[in-house]
Amino acid sequence: MDAFFVSVEEHDNPLLRGKPVVVGYDGPRGVVATANYVARRYGIHSALAIATAHRLCPGLIVVPGHYSRYKEVSQQVHRIFHDYTDLVEPLSLDEAYLDVTVNKRGITLAVDIAREIKQRIREETGLTASAGVSYCKFLAKVASDYRKPDGLCTVHPDRAIAFIDKLRVEQLWGVGEKTAQRMHGIGVFTGRQLREIPLATLTGEFGKMGRVFYNFARGIDERPVETAFVRKSVGCETTYQTDLTDYEDMVYALAPLVAELVRRLDKHNFKGRSLVLKIKYSDFRQTTHSYTGTTALETVEEILPKATTLLADAKTDGQPVRLLGLTVTGRIVPEAMQADSQLTIDW
Repeated sequence: MDAFFVSVEEHDNPLLRGKPVVVGYDGPRGVVATANYVARRYGIHSALAIATAHRLCPGLIVVPGHYSRYKEVSQQVHRIFHDYTDLVEPLSLDEAYLDVTVNKRGITLAVDIAREIKQRIREETGLTASAGVSYCKFLAKVASDYRKPDGLCTVHPDRAIAFIDKLRVEQLWGVGEKTAQRMHGIGVFTGRQLREIPLATLTGEFGKMGRVFYNFARGIDERPVETAFVRKSVGCETTYQTDLTDYEDMVYALAPLVAELVRRLDKHNFKGRSLVLKIKYSDFRQTTHSYTGTTALETVEEILPKATTLLADAKTDGQPVRLLGLTVTGRIVPEAMQADSQLTIDW
């Protein structure tokens, strides 16, 4: 959906429309969850500190999130999806892949399905959605972002390479800020330039993702739409109202974090053998440190000593820490579990 959280707030409170609005916590450590398009004109975006957002736009309106309401609207939209296909892969509350190669309405063209779904979302929820249509996930995803808000973009197989050539590497799936900087370092700024780089060079620079980027530059993405969600990790994090500077205070802060992590592991019945510690400093630099064992990490007694060791290894050296996070990954799969036209709707 387009600026989903804020759009729901504007729908429920029309007085917000036309004004710069963000959803987030309006406090000293608050961050922007979603900004509407008026606020974005001021340079405000998701994950920006609320204090910075206020400086950029003195008239900014900050609305606290109502996540149960967003989930309700998301479920309403998904019911619309399932009127056309059961091959729906949710990416988040406001985005999903649909495989409509064979669909319940017998509609020949995926673009016609996209138009119909967009119209129904508008009529039934009062919100706008953007859609991307293509033959693979990668291109459908990029297309869904191409003409926001309320956009519809189709990438035909015959036009795929020409479309990719014009993309900035930042628009490719899997390319974050640091990866983009590394690509720039080898002279790659566009999809066309990426296609000119040999596979060996890309895998040498980016490991397994090098082959993914190599294929994306050629319009190749064979990932199917997967309806069964497989959780790959469970984690939690805390942003502190006051920076942590003493190592002892950080160790003390790990205890409630580990307790919450164990609660979530139990809730999701998740078993993993790897533990990742995330540290974000006051200047927003971020580091991670990890441990991998041979057995599942499930209890406070198992996790807390390992988290403490990772913290010691991090050598924070008195640097102010604003956030600590812990994640269990490396999912252990029970033995019993071991044996065409793509449409992305972004609302």
